[in-house]
Formats: sequence, structure tokens, C-alpha cells
Amino acid sequence: MSGHSKWATIKRAKGAKDAARGRLFSRIIKEITIAARNGGGDPAGNPRLRLAIEKAKSANMPADNIKRAIQRGTGELEGQAFEEVMYEGYGPGGVAFLVEVITDNRNRTVSELRHIFSRNHGNLAETGAVAWKFERRGVITVPADRSEEDMMMIALDAGAEDLQTEDDSYEIYTAPTDFETVRAALLEKGLNITEASIQMVPKTTMKVVGKEAEAVLRLVEALEEHDDIQNVYADFDIDTEVMESLNR
Repeated sequence: MSGHSKWATIKRAKGAKDAARGRLFSRIIKEITIAARNGGGDPAGNPRLRLAIEKAKSANMPADNIKRAIQRGTGELEGQAFEEVMYEGYGPGGVAFLVEVITDNRNRTVSELRHIFSRNHGNLAETGAVAWKFERRGVITVPADRSEEDMMMIALDAGAEDLQTEDDSYEIYTAPTDFETVRAALLEKGLNITEASIQMVPKTTMKVVGKEAEAVLRLVEALEEHDDIQNVYADFDIDTEVMESLNR
């Protein structure tokens, strides 16, 4: 499990919410709009859209908001011209960052990201500088309510590639092309999926301690507060106890 995934899990466990409900809705709406634009407005034939709609419903987003976001993506309604961009950077201690953005103004966004990195002892990097340290994978989180051996057998039987244990949950990893098939198979087996998405997972992680650990997590939180940022991925590994103490 990547350090950032572990950090997100700790924040969820402590009941931490998105700083503003409107920000969460904005991110989901952008994802729905982009998904509908790229793959059509029918969720039955568009896995990315189907997943975004499920996320919207779990966040109690009104059906009308979902419908309008789809219509903006398909061109039935006018809307902002969003584009997806992946930015790369370095944080304190040389931690590699990938920042997934959906924006209607690339120049504004990159300027603001450069400022966030600089203010938090990091810097934006050239395209390709750190992307090679990550790989795109499906990640499905389920509660650890059965033995690791049993869960591993279930996951592999469903077509997953790997499974990792993290405190009170399991992270099931898939190839991106197998993600929907594995997710559907796990649901059919009655598993309670708490989170499922395609992510950029670090191939290896680097240990970060002390003041650098604090600085890395401050950078993560600063990035996550930006309205244009959809996801933040990083290759840090910080002890769970340290993360919990910093999140109090």
C-alpha cells in the first residue's frame, strides 16, 4: 500500500471529511463530465462513467446534478472546457509526486501548483521525471473481515493480481483492463467494497521520518485542498503511528 493510500485510510478512519462538501461534489462532477465526454453518456457501456456515478451516489449527490454533469460531457448542455493533465514533482526528501488535475485553465493551475510545491519545500518537475516510478493499476479496498488466506484465494479467483493487508482492510490490485471484471466478481461473492478506483501506484516506496515526514504530509494536504486537483499520488512510506500522531 502506498504511503498516500495509508494516509487517506487513516483520515477516513478518524472521520475526516473533505474540507468543503462543495469541493467533493465539484471533483465528482468534473470526473462525470470528462468520463461522459470521452466514453459517452451511457454508464452501461462506459465503466469510468459508471464508477463516477456510483461515487456520486455514495456522496449523496442529487440525481439532477449527476444528469447535468453527464449532459455537459455529451454536449447536450453548455459547460466549461475541462482538460485532464498529470503533473509531476518532488516533495521534501525527494519524494515523488504525481498530481492528477482536471482544469479549465491550465496556465492558472500550473502556476498555483508551482506555488504550493515551492511553499512546502518541493518543486514541480518536467514531464517524465517521476512518472516512471508509478504504474496504473486497479485498486479495490475491502474490510479485513476474513483471513488473509481466504481473501487472497477469493481475489485471485476473481482475476486480481495481488493483495496487500493494511490494518483493518485489504487492498486488492488488478490490471486496469481487468478492474471492472474483478470488481463485479467480488460484488457477486458478497464482498463489501469500500473504495474502488484506477490509481497510479508507486512501484517502490521510500521511507520518510521526522520533520521530513511532517513536511511531506503538509504538502499532500495543501495539494488536496486545491479545487482543480482530483488525485494526489506519492511514493512515501511513513509509519502508521507517525501519521496518526500528525493527524490528531
